[in-house]
Amino acid sequence: MRLAEHIEVQADTFYLGAQSDPDASRFVFAYSITISNHSSQPVQLLRRYWLITDANGKTAEVYGDGVIGEQPKLNPGESYSYTSGAVLDTPVGTMQGHYEMQGADQQLFNAAIPLFRLAMPNILN
Repeated sequence: MRLAEHIEVQADTFYLGAQSDPDASRFVFAYSITISNHSSQPVQLLRRYWLITDANGKTAEVYGDGVIGEQPKLNPGESYSYTSGAVLDTPVGTMQGHYEMQGADQQLFNAAIPLFRLAMPNILN
């Protein structure tokens, strides 16, 4: 099994109504990510890639070093959590992507961030 298959990424999302302005097509969301290392070796998150898509099909790609200014190292069995945010022009959208990580053998690999939905409460039934 490849090392990437031992990295689990989970997302929880929250609509931030107090920071949003629907009349101005500004919908603000927070997302909390938990990355778990289920492998037998330490790994380090080096970079991130996000593909953010709103309900109109508008996409934004985000590349960068680390997450929230950190490049966390996860030993076997450890998890790392952080919270960040996204602003969309529509009340519904999606995010997906990957983390570029490095194993103890210095090999680089991508850990997938599964597609998750950002949605204003009660907008979807």
